[in-house]
Amino acid sequence: MTRPTENAAPYRLRTISSEEHLAFVAGRPSASHMQVPSWGDVKPDWRAESLGWFDERGDIAGAGLVLYRPVPKLNRYLAYLPEGPLIDWYAQDLSLWLRPMLAHLKARGAFSVKMGPPVVARRWDADTVKAAVADPAAHRLGNVEPTASDPRAPGIAAQLRRAGWRQGDDGGQDGFSAGQPRYVFQVPFAGRSLEDIQRGFNQQWRRNIKKAEKAGVKVVRADHDELPVFYELYRETAERDRFLPRPLPYFQRMWRALSAEDPDRMRLYLAHHEGEVLSAATMLTVGAHVWYSYGASTSRKREVQPNNAIQWRMMSDAHEMGASVYDLRGITDTLDESNHLLGLLRFKAGTGGQAAEYLGEWDFPLSKLLHKAFDLYMARR
Repeated sequence: MTRPTENAAPYRLRTISSEEHLAFVAGRPSASHMQVPSWGDVKPDWRAESLGWFDERGDIAGAGLVLYRPVPKLNRYLAYLPEGPLIDWYAQDLSLWLRPMLAHLKARGAFSVKMGPPVVARRWDADTVKAAVADPAAHRLGNVEPTASDPRAPGIAAQLRRAGWRQGDDGGQDGFSAGQPRYVFQVPFAGRSLEDIQRGFNQQWRRNIKKAEKAGVKVVRADHDELPVFYELYRETAERDRFLPRPLPYFQRMWRALSAEDPDRMRLYLAHHEGEVLSAATMLTVGAHVWYSYGASTSRKREVQPNNAIQWRMMSDAHEMGASVYDLRGITDTLDESNHLLGLLRFKAGTGGQAAEYLGEWDFPLSKLLHKAFDLYMARR
């Protein structure tokens, strides 16, 4: 990525086409599925725009998908760049990137900007997570000594604070933010064989995969027409795990939008046993980064371990596709045994991967009055 020289002028920023945006993403080793043009079509209540940053030679040096959410009764917007933008976050002077973005968004009618820098600040390996879960003195993962830290991350956060950005809510008591998760669990694939990856699983995971095979669980790729099958399990999961489910048309729209951009961007998997679908999951891919996106399962026949079976099939396919990382998405950073999300953390940690903490989401109030009013409106919904 192009870096400006010291005392250089800010990058020039303009709206770019979907084709320009996709071409830039294709040249990067990793980009969030929420930073490709088609993600704007998944969110019909938001207006989407692709932004491009250009250097002094006129070459594109950064890109971002911004979603504009209108405020009721006002011709003003919240501008949101989920898990983006795709710029040089390690630049000595981030203002060269962010100042033109804020000016552009303000001219578009934004009263506040929210973004999620795709910067991993800290990582904890699976053994450290396991020890933390077992330690009654450890209450939050964020307070546990990490396995690895990026020494550049505090400097990025300091630059943002000096420029007037405010770090958003870190998710309260369960570690999930109001936007995108700050804590995720990832399994590194780069340079590892499929056998290496399975050897990294804990004993329970390896045993459960064998149980599923012995019981005759069959995991198959499905298509758009079988999304209602996934959805029935998803609704059951939402009721069991106490979260508000998205409607079926959301997933159908996601499939159409992402598949139109890339036929392999979104996949659906179903785990069958004796004619019954016990588990289902969606998988998203951008370049060498693969995400386990949504999962659903029934409480019936858990003893045949369909959830482990479906994850193993998706990991196997992701490895065959050349993935460098398999991302299991959000986890709680709360280690309290009473927290209903702790079981999900244990399940993901069984893959032998790493918990990762991003810098979190950051807000810039372009109008402090409207920003505060919008916060109050959202809190009352």
